[in-house]
Amino acid sequence: MSVIDDAGPAIAVAAPPARRRLSLLALALGTFSIGTTEFASMGMIQLFSAELGIDIPLATHAITAYAVGVVIGAPALTLVAARLNRRTLLLALICIFVIGNVLSAIASNLELFIAARFITGLPQGAYFGAGALVASHVVGAGHAGRAFAIVMAGLTVATIFGSPIATFLGQSIGWRQTYLAIAALGGVSLLSLWLHVPRSAALNGASVVHELHGLAKPKVWLMMGVAALGISSIFAVYTFIGPFVTDLLLLSPQTIPLALGLFGIGMMLGNLYGGRLADRYPDRGIVAGYGVTLAVLVAMGVFGGTAWVLFAGLFGVGAAMMAAIPTIQVRLVALAPESPTLMGAMNLASLNVANALGAWAGGMTIGAGFGLLSTIWAGFALTVTGLLLFIATMVRRAPHTRRQSRLG
Repeated sequence: MSVIDDAGPAIAVAAPPARRRLSLLALALGTFSIGTTEFASMGMIQLFSAELGIDIPLATHAITAYAVGVVIGAPALTLVAARLNRRTLLLALICIFVIGNVLSAIASNLELFIAARFITGLPQGAYFGAGALVASHVVGAGHAGRAFAIVMAGLTVATIFGSPIATFLGQSIGWRQTYLAIAALGGVSLLSLWLHVPRSAALNGASVVHELHGLAKPKVWLMMGVAALGISSIFAVYTFIGPFVTDLLLLSPQTIPLALGLFGIGMMLGNLYGGRLADRYPDRGIVAGYGVTLAVLVAMGVFGGTAWVLFAGLFGVGAAMMAAIPTIQVRLVALAPESPTLMGAMNLASLNVANALGAWAGGMTIGAGFGLLSTIWAGFALTVTGLLLFIATMVRRAPHTRRQSRLG
């Protein structure tokens, strides 16, 4: 049996395993490209702040602008393109990504750089939402957590290889040339998606009204708040890895890519475990991920001036927090199954609210004179708030669950 859409020839519904793998790899390459530009900016913060003549707290505004672009672009682009086939949407989003990175490379001042980073962030949430839907189509029903983890895998691999390599390139050939290289990587992703994502009517979009139904549910917004607050500690730590290494530990700048890669390895392993956890248990990923993260943050906040503690903490925060993210995705889609693409996009929007909150909170504590390790405590406070909000939603849900059990 086969299906046909207007974009191209027939594609078998039951595609061979090799074809499915190529489709998933194409999706992951897109998220790898996106993750590289997002996290490379944090690794290169000292480089572009020096050339643009600004201090580190002010330079975090460019990182915040990227996150704001994701937050605005996730619902806006998803809804504007609601009727588009998801394959066509993915291709359009990668084109915006390429344009944003080129503009980042040629920006002549902070204002233009902030605008370029905002544009670059616009497609991210919509790409993850559409990508998660396509991945679910490829892997089959009942594996939503695994599908999202596959899409997220590109992002985690970007923290291991993409961001450290980009940081190294920024130190070697310049941050502007690095953004051009990332734009070229986006071009490769575009070609890969064109060749390997199925042309299928099953990936056609729905009406805007249909997608909007999910946003009318208060529980969706509560879960987004849990994500935005809880995940913030990743960015309160990751944004300042460069200063941690050079200014706190007094190590060579060449050590920064190693620290970034260690964080990324933790994220990759946490994501792989989190995908399996999300398909089995409705709550455990969030409670365990947030709880372990808080314990690691305490150790970093107290003993982070010691190199081995800081590096072990970077790995631990990446692993523990990423274990929670697939569960957040599965819960959002379960809360609004009629809006799967929008829920995926809003999950990424929530994570980038976390990006903005973490970078902002860390920048504020440094600017207030509390020192570099204060960013870790800022992240701790935000994650505690997210965990308490989630526990409150669980307590409210428990009586309803017990009533259903008695009725059953």
